[in-house]
Amino acid sequence: MEKILYLAHTQQDGSLPKVALETLSAALQVQKGLVGSTLTVGLVGEKVQVAADSIAACGVVKIFGVSGADFGMSRYATDVKALEAIGTVAGATIIIAPATSRFSRALPGAAFRLKASIDTHVSGIQLTDGVLQIQRWYYRQRMMATLTRAARPWILAVDSGVFPIWQGDKGAAKVEAVAVAVSDKEKRTKVTGVEAPSVDVQTIRPDAAVLLVAGAGWTKKQVDGQIHAKEAEKHILDFLKHAKASLGSSKSLVDQGSEGEAVLSCMSHLNQVGQTGSTPRHPKGLSTCCHGEEPHVVGWRFINERRAINTDANCGWAQGKADVLYVADAFAVMAKVNELLAKD
Repeated sequence: MEKILYLAHTQQDGSLPKVALETLSAALQVQKGLVGSTLTVGLVGEKVQVAADSIAACGVVKIFGVSGADFGMSRYATDVKALEAIGTVAGATIIIAPATSRFSRALPGAAFRLKASIDTHVSGIQLTDGVLQIQRWYYRQRMMATLTRAARPWILAVDSGVFPIWQGDKGAAKVEAVAVAVSDKEKRTKVTGVEAPSVDVQTIRPDAAVLLVAGAGWTKKQVDGQIHAKEAEKHILDFLKHAKASLGSSKSLVDQGSEGEAVLSCMSHLNQVGQTGSTPRHPKGLSTCCHGEEPHVVGWRFINERRAINTDANCGWAQGKADVLYVADAFAVMAKVNELLAKD
């Protein structure tokens, strides 16, 4: 009989992040598919009662919690001890946790201490004939592998955007406190503050409803024979501001700076989407001034609805790679879109 443990950490307000609720759906799916298995919850944070109450209706056997001021911040030494303590008291054989930046640092260390095997960036979970199998992407999301392990404990770090967000009624959960002693040496690392760009400056928003991808066409000569890079940048930033969208880029655009061509100051390799960049999971995506080359399209495979703007009716997006292709001038289209968004 498998003993499944779902791990999560709280946010500053005591709630669970979106990816944690997605991972809870995954844990419940596994528990339902493995006959005779049990599911317990382990929470880490300064205060965990709010988070426990928010998932009280999910039907778990028990909720363990490691709480206190020492566990409110992301710190490897204390997080590892907390995860080790919960894993030990729960006696878990399968541990499922969200692949947040905090847990991605601490889970490998906890796996070592628990003598467990660990798989990160899990992008799918299925049960075949009662055997738990996971899916992972390799070679820049061009090859998908299905894996299983006989070794226990087995830790799974689940990526965001894979499972639906768990939804249920709040309740009054009973949290069983797990005591973890922390030495002064283990508390040497301290978070003294957070520096974050303003909303208008931030261009990478993983939870945005729309992904706007800019191609190299924005910085090429337009119908008047001139380059309008500054105007292009204004159109893009205005859309990001009004639509609260995230910004992606083709490799050709971010590479232009090294070739002495015009570049967009709001763009860097961190925005790159595709075979050699990121693979986002936004509900909708809009490609502008990009021809839809195969390596770039690879990065769009998890976008639910894909649209593109291009003056060429025979570009790559028209070959079944986009749900809708607008054959038009992106400068004119985005100017009109921004005008409409500004009125809302």
